[in-house]
Parts: sequence; structure tokens; C-alpha cells
Amino acid sequence: MAFASVAHAQDKEIGAGLYADYCAVCHGAAGKGDGDMANVLTIPSPNLTLLSKANDGVFPMLQVIHIIDGRTGVRAHGGAMPLFGSMFSEQSVAGPDDYGSVLETRGRVLSLAMYLELIQQ
Repeated sequence: MAFASVAHAQDKEIGAGLYADYCAVCHGAAGKGDGDMANVLTIPSPNLTLLSKANDGVFPMLQVIHIIDGRTGVRAHGGAMPLFGSMFSEQSVAGPDDYGSVLETRGRVLSLAMYLELIQQ
């Protein structure tokens, strides 16, 4: 049981760090769509704290994962959002064709999605 708690806490920290590094510049530190770059985007940066509210109170985890990852063919905001799945894959410690790279990339995307679920209003 103790291990599950530690892993869950680590996921929150990893997701929060990834959000701060990659998302806050457009979506804002609190996820409300008011980041430093939001005023120069041609497509408005959405308020990420309202995803559950817009989905009848249920966080759309799979949709969020697909949008963050971007490699599934689902393009966010008409294509303005970077493909973080590809970006995370390129930054992987494992080689690009190594299965460890796939796991590392998916872990980052999932940690980020889990963090977004935590900041819902």
C-alpha cells in the first residue's frame, strides 16, 4: 500500500512540472487560458479547469490524452497546439526505436493528463 501512495504523489509532481514547463505559457499557471503567450495566439487558449464541467462533470481523460499526445490524429485547436507526444519521444532517454521510449512518452502524457484532472473546478 505504501508504494501506491508514493507513486501517486510522484505522478502529481511530474504532471505539475510538465504543465509548468510546457503548458503554462499558453494556458496560464492556473490553467485558465491566460498564459503569457495567450494574447498572441490566433486561436484562443482554452480554460483547462473547465474540461469536466463541459463534459457533464466527467473528466474526458482519453480525449485529453489524445489531444496532448497529438500522434493519434486528434489535433487540438485546429492544429495550433504542439504535438507533445512527438516532443516527449524525442526527449526520451531511451533510443527513438526503443520500447522504453514509448513507455516514457506515454507516462509523461498520462502524468500531464492526471494533473489536468486535479485542477478541475
